[in-house]
Amino acid sequence: MSEHGQVEGASKGLAVMISILAAFLAIAETGAESAQTDVLTQHVEATNAWNFFQAKTIRQTLLRTAAEEMDAQYKDAGNMPPAVKAQVDKWKDTVQRYDSEPSTNEGRKELAAQAKNFEKHREQARAAYHHFEFGSAAFQLAIVLASAAAVTSVRALAIAAAGLGAVGALLTVLGFLAPTLLHF
Repeated sequence: MSEHGQVEGASKGLAVMISILAAFLAIAETGAESAQTDVLTQHVEATNAWNFFQAKTIRQTLLRTAAEEMDAQYKDAGNMPPAVKAQVDKWKDTVQRYDSEPSTNEGRKELAAQAKNFEKHREQARAAYHHFEFGSAAFQLAIVLASAAAVTSVRALAIAAAGLGAVGALLTVLGFLAPTLLHF
């Protein structure tokens, strides 16, 4: 095979490599956008859950204070009237329900667990996003090096491009399958 044929074959191989790298770059970028959206969504959900938790805490504190005030008022004055006692008991029951309400998942304990779960998923999505972004950067650099190798016929550039492509592929796969395996 002539030198011209070898150069032409290498150029075609580099063109195919650039196409493959560009396809993987698109996949990594799509993963990054999806992960970024998930980070924002999970952050909003966690914030909402913590806000609901705080609202329950405020209501719980107000009712507890009202019940304690009535208890203190009537301990000094003697017997509490039945209607007042019924109201105080109702407030105390509501205070307990605000602390834990498994039937609706809207008690403080359940809301805290939900918020922590949303935070966990947010951090996993954030880790995935970083993997995708670093993978995208590796693919972009690989494309630049492969393009330079096609123009200059410098084999070391093609090898470096392939290596960076492999790094980008690894990071992209980790972004999809095991985002918390490596920490950036």
